[in-house]
Amino acid sequence: MTPVNLRRRTKTSGLPVLLVNMAMTADGKIATANRAVSSFGSRRDQDHLLQLRATADAVMGGARTADLNAINMGPGPAKYRRLRLRRGLAEFNLRVIVSGSGTLKPRAEVFRHRFSPIIILTTGRASAGRLKKLRAVATEVKICGTSEINFPRALRWLRKQWGIKRLLCEGGGELNDALFRAGLVNQLHLTVCPKVFGGRTAPTIVDGLGAGSLARAAQLELESARRQGNEMFLVYRVLRK
Repeated sequence: MTPVNLRRRTKTSGLPVLLVNMAMTADGKIATANRAVSSFGSRRDQDHLLQLRATADAVMGGARTADLNAINMGPGPAKYRRLRLRRGLAEFNLRVIVSGSGTLKPRAEVFRHRFSPIIILTTGRASAGRLKKLRAVATEVKICGTSEINFPRALRWLRKQWGIKRLLCEGGGELNDALFRAGLVNQLHLTVCPKVFGGRTAPTIVDGLGAGSLARAAQLELESARRQGNEMFLVYRVLRK
């Protein structure tokens, strides 16, 4: 599933190939305004997510996503693990969680599943007390900046230290925003679901600071589009400026 040109780019840059996968409503939302509903894709979308995970060395998500959802960030049932092994990958993917302030809850569901290492990326804003608690439940906690995470440096470290050549990010919106602004995203996978949430404060696939101007917007090229049932599955390649 990895285009040849993406593989060549990561060899020369020292960065992993970075994919972002998100499901969104027809109006671009990834949760309701009160975040009471954040999972709404079909079984086809869930299978698509696990198929993508089966191509990646690691899955990455934000602290809010891990805190608010009962997720384990793993490869799923045995058929997907067998698929990973046939592709020459480890049976279980690594897991990366981003928490700039270190406020990730040590009792989050993800820490109850010990099938693969959990790596936390954070900053100097995380207090000593929070770091101690996170180091007690994670495999490694890496400080990647003083006040904001330096994502180019963090991703190079992930590749060098952990051998991550292909990284799948599953949100949320603020994490996606930081990755797009840093010019690190290679491919965007979108599932458009037949729902409308509305709400000006409802999160979208890319929140945070945003581009600020049209000239700074990420430019995409549609690679594929397919309809299954009432959902559309889109794949975009991110163009380099």
